[in-house]
Amino acid sequence: MRTTRRFLPGILVGLAAVLILTSSAVALEVGQKAPEFTLQLPDGKPIKLSELTAKGTVAMYTFIQAFTGV
Repeated sequence: MRTTRRFLPGILVGLAAVLILTSSAVALEVGQKAPEFTLQLPDGKPIKLSELTAKGTVAMYTFIQAFTGV
């Protein structure tokens, strides 16, 4: 019971984040350009998609279960 109470807030925040992020997501068709977005590099500096595409083709891949323990 104690363990459940300890992890419950984290689980709820994670679930809320997933619902928020997936509710506004729009599927792209093959070959369609992705909308502009900015991510942080490991050193904390922001980088825009347009900065990467200016250097050439960009391939994106998502590790859906990365770091989930599954």
